[in-house]
Amino acid sequence: MTELVKLKSISKSFGGIHALKSVGFDVRPGEVHALLGENGAGKSTLMRVLGGEMVPSHGEVVIDGKPVVFRDPRDARALGIVIIHQELALAPDLTVAENIFLGELPGVISHASLRKRAKDLIDRLGFKIDPGRIAGTLAVAHQQVVEIAKALSRDIKIIVFDEPTAVLAAQDAMKLHEIIRGLRDRGVGIVYISHRLEEVFDIADRMTVMKDGQTVGTVATSDVKIDDIIRMMVGRPISAMFPERGKRVIGQEMLKVEHLNAGRMVRDVSFSVRSGEIVGLGGLIGSGRTEVARVIFGADPLESGTITLKGKMLKPRSPKDAVEAGIGLVPEDRKQQGVILDKPIRVNSTMAKMSSVVNAFGFLKRTQERADVTALGKSLRLKASSVDAPVSSLSGGNQQKVVLAKWFHADGDVIILDEPTRGVDVGAKSEIYALVNKLAEDGKAVLVISSEHQELFGLCDRVLAMGRGRIRGELTPETYSEENLLGLSMTGGALTANQGGQA
Repeated sequence: MTELVKLKSISKSFGGIHALKSVGFDVRPGEVHALLGENGAGKSTLMRVLGGEMVPSHGEVVIDGKPVVFRDPRDARALGIVIIHQELALAPDLTVAENIFLGELPGVISHASLRKRAKDLIDRLGFKIDPGRIAGTLAVAHQQVVEIAKALSRDIKIIVFDEPTAVLAAQDAMKLHEIIRGLRDRGVGIVYISHRLEEVFDIADRMTVMKDGQTVGTVATSDVKIDDIIRMMVGRPISAMFPERGKRVIGQEMLKVEHLNAGRMVRDVSFSVRSGEIVGLGGLIGSGRTEVARVIFGADPLESGTITLKGKMLKPRSPKDAVEAGIGLVPEDRKQQGVILDKPIRVNSTMAKMSSVVNAFGFLKRTQERADVTALGKSLRLKASSVDAPVSSLSGGNQQKVVLAKWFHADGDVIILDEPTRGVDVGAKSEIYALVNKLAEDGKAVLVISSEHQELFGLCDRVLAMGRGRIRGELTPETYSEENLLGLSMTGGALTANQGGQA
């Protein structure tokens, strides 16, 4: 079959560092070709070459059988190549419709016409988003939908999806896959980059695995299993990714919430977490999972109900109150809420508990700070040039480790993790799972919120299912299944009496 695009022997060097080493990759008309590998494998660099953002040091880009040289991304777009990057690139102060058609806005804008065209595109994606709404006020998941609609507004031959479902719930990811299949049926070539291997197997026709800037191999999806791909990527099977639970001792009740109410998304929520226990909070995006975490952490006001920490009533009016009481939160959007990107690792790691690195006169004990953060980084296997490096210079997995470092340093009693491995590669996920398990081994009470069901099942001692702001039921390891979790969260009655009970 003739390729829409063929990347031949692509190499790219930055000084003495070889980011790509003679990489070959191609996309055929009407296929989904997954590009897989850990962070730093070279996937993004290769796609920047395809998108005209980088000129290769060596090699050739061939489009429709003809060699081309891209001077900038406009050249690539002119040939029908669109890349949807993992990092959102919306203008937050413009409307949804204005963002979708930003590159083609006329001098005189008919907002009614613009909104109608935008609505048609969003409807095709299966979502309900007001095209007149300001983009910056949307949830992260809906901002991603706008990015996809923006790409689909153009005449495309090749579209690259870089972690498109990282912020989407399962049912929204299914809608996106329907759109991708429609594009495939129209003959569009699709490059699909994702760390969620289950969805890759669901959508991809072929897979190419990269490691250390080189191609490990290209395989047909029908010829391999998930374990085969993980071995190609990291050298070990999926069963080895989750830590054993044997060393953890589940003790006394640490956190108890009763009849919490806060707006429409938190209604009569009650549950508890014990020391040494990892409890999962599952359900669809919009079910109220994040809102529960924010109320417990004092980020959103509590209307009624009680929060009890180690037997004492807690009424956090702000995150400061929660942190001082011993509660930490790893938020779902680490770049906006979890770290200060342009600040050093040492500052981010100690900001939740400055008392340990400040003397009696309020001056920073720099030697102590460096020693603490260096030791913390070593224990977390943080990969960075120094503790003075800005967090923005780190990979997604290492940025997440800095967020975790903050709460290891704060040494509280309860840690809430909201989407702890979003946008993190397979190898880094395994390391983060081990760190979460260590928190529990140290006697912390851990609450994990995740849209990845396998993550909940692999990490947690039990999983609570949320739906429409309420706890709908509880799963234990013997009843773990995606069907049971979704059934509970959507209907509250998918399990039989001996399969699970109410939380």
